[in-house]
Amino acid sequence: MVSEQISISKTVKQIIDDDLSLQDALTRKYGNYTAIARIIKPKVEKGLGRKVNFESVVTSVKRVKPRFELAQTRGIESVLAQSVVNVRTDVAKLSVEKTKRSMESARNLMASYQEEFLQVSESNSAITMVFDQKLLSSVHKRFHDDDILDEQSDLAAVIVHSPVEIVRTTGVVLSIYAKIAENHVNIEDTVSCFTDTIIVIRMDEVARTFSTLTDLISESRMKIKKRPLKGEIPK
Repeated sequence: MVSEQISISKTVKQIIDDDLSLQDALTRKYGNYTAIARIIKPKVEKGLGRKVNFESVVTSVKRVKPRFELAQTRGIESVLAQSVVNVRTDVAKLSVEKTKRSMESARNLMASYQEEFLQVSESNSAITMVFDQKLLSSVHKRFHDDDILDEQSDLAAVIVHSPVEIVRTTGVVLSIYAKIAENHVNIEDTVSCFTDTIIVIRMDEVARTFSTLTDLISESRMKIKKRPLKGEIPK
């Protein structure tokens, strides 16, 4: 029985060590042990090749000490404390199939609207453009209807502008996404552009998302203020 629990504990630890989001949830104590155990139980059973007791998984989750180090957590808080949030309303999104023709159109689009809000990202199969809604009609006309995969309007872009340290600090963007997910807000699209994290959401979720992220930044600033200075003995 003891060896069985040890094997469960090792498997649980490995799963959590391989998942940065679970480590963050446990480190910053917003993760529910039971919910995490329910999520990873199928992976534990697959790893061990047998059924396991749910309560044993919960116990193992509670005992895990994530690899997410304190210094790393403080680095995240430092970056967040120096971040600011801006919102751009009335935004549209257009996704097109990635072809030679659509790539050329996207390049021409960026050249034509340099002064406008326009964000372009691409994957292996698609190109997604996020831009001011007033441009939707003219942007749509630049692409063949057969190439268009998705088109949405009445969106907003929440832009988190951070210091350059975000480029070298693991977990900052994850913390932002996790906080939004906690509030059951769906991210329609997102892209990181150097020090800016751009998150596209529905217009009716702007107030909730803005409040959530400003609270996250305020909490980080308060934690930094409460930290003892170097050499100072904590009270």
